[in-house]
Amino acid sequence: MKKILFLCTGNSCRSQMAEGLVNHYGKGKIEAFSAGLNPSFVNPYAIEVMKEIGIDIAGQRSKGLEEFYGREFDYIITLCENAKQNCPFFPGRAKRLHWDIKDPAVATGSRQQILEEFRKCRDLIKDNIQKLLEEIQD
Repeated sequence: MKKILFLCTGNSCRSQMAEGLVNHYGKGKIEAFSAGLNPSFVNPYAIEVMKEIGIDIAGQRSKGLEEFYGREFDYIITLCENAKQNCPFFPGRAKRLHWDIKDPAVATGSRQQILEEFRKCRDLIKDNIQKLLEEIQD
């Protein structure tokens, strides 16, 4: 089984959604994990917009990088510039990818405007993941 580690700063939104999407669409052939440089909490808006597409990430938790030291991954994907610049070296054969995706947690405005930013983020990550899964499974 292939393993993917998604990294961002807080492990609250982007990486959590990516973990949930891969574990849903990977159908047991690919296992995803997520971590943050400064882990915090799983953002309630991320949970809500994932639930809209039938994926429940409410049971996920925010994790730090140290939890994954010494583990082998096939892919390590950073989702923000901070994670790309500050991610420590993971030994092994992992292919590194970078998807610079705007953090929806900084969105302001009404509840609907904030949800829309989270949906855009979710859909962008989903598109990237579907392309990646096609490559991996070829």
